[in-house]
Amino acid sequence: MKGFTTRIVHSDRQEAIEHGSLHKPVHSTVAYGYTDARDLAAVFQGTQPGFTYGRQVNPTVDALQNKISRMEEGLHTACFATGMAAIGTLLFSLLRNGDHFVSSAFLFGNTNSLFQTFMAHGIDVSFVDATSADAVAAAINERTRLVFVETIANPRTQVAALAEIGALCAARGLVYVVDNTMTSPYLFQPRTVGASMVVNSLTKYIGGHGNALGGAVTELGTYDWGRFDNIYEIYRKGPADRWAITQIRKKGLRDFGASLAPEAAHHISVGAETLALRMERQCANALAMARFLEAHPRVRRVYYPGLESHPEHARARTLFRHAGALFSFELDPAVDIWAFQNRLEVIVKSSNLGDNRTLAIPVAHTIYFEMGPERRASMGIDDSLIRISVGIEDTEDLLRDLGAALDG
Repeated sequence: MKGFTTRIVHSDRQEAIEHGSLHKPVHSTVAYGYTDARDLAAVFQGTQPGFTYGRQVNPTVDALQNKISRMEEGLHTACFATGMAAIGTLLFSLLRNGDHFVSSAFLFGNTNSLFQTFMAHGIDVSFVDATSADAVAAAINERTRLVFVETIANPRTQVAALAEIGALCAARGLVYVVDNTMTSPYLFQPRTVGASMVVNSLTKYIGGHGNALGGAVTELGTYDWGRFDNIYEIYRKGPADRWAITQIRKKGLRDFGASLAPEAAHHISVGAETLALRMERQCANALAMARFLEAHPRVRRVYYPGLESHPEHARARTLFRHAGALFSFELDPAVDIWAFQNRLEVIVKSSNLGDNRTLAIPVAHTIYFEMGPERRASMGIDDSLIRISVGIEDTEDLLRDLGAALDG
């Protein structure tokens, strides 16, 4: 069972499931009882497998973690209540006061806000143009512990120099964290560029239905954690490929309590089964819509890696199965952004991305408003920029909706 969808559809069945169920059922319990108290102690001490407390472990969540690991061809996964919880607890767990990390400057708005908060608490961040590995290299110093990049930037769709940065991190002994949310494990495997860990917002394409929040960190087994000084001595036990993910679980799930609920894990797990099918349709729709808009006289510019006009088009073709299901575009100054959006009927005026429905949002006025005009300008976010997260609707319906809104 080596095909992507076959692996995911039958993932739960790789372990025994109660009563022959085809899905891992929802285990809503918080506590777990043992007949022998010595077994309870052994599970807590990590010398015996088992479940201790719902904040840290749950059978339904565990099944989803195994599924994500199979998707990313990784070793171990820890799931969280949201994608932001995954990013925050990863960095909180692995970095200490005085450390430094390098990040792409083209970041999701909440991730940017989080990194600014880390800076206020004594962890330095250098924001660089991650489309250039040279820019990343120039920002590295003696206190640098890791590099963090997104595969495709939201909303301007810059494509990071993923392979070149991976080679740089390997040469410098740095942890390489890749946020794979915008591409999903179906379109891209970060392990192919030497990533150490992968972050996914499960809320987006993996869950796919806009009905559950979740996030994940996956250990790929490519980094030697024996050389990483920030692993606490208590977690330096057993195989080294478990040290970092154990520390993330203990310092994140246990201490912060950003736990994924079993009901949400079940929604995400079922949604993940159709990831490949949905992404094929969404990416095809995105390319058709981007080409339509690029040719329209009332559109100034379209940002989509699948277009030949995109600066990183060749890189995207090399790295990704398809160019993704998100794009953005700038309207001609003569077109009123609010009137255009209000004329949309099929496309929903909403935040979120990765949904089955196509969603549109005016970026500068909503999800990037808090950044202020200077930071938006540095990221190339124009006041007329509209982000489209493409769904699975019929292509012609989406094109008609865009055309009617522009021509109205």
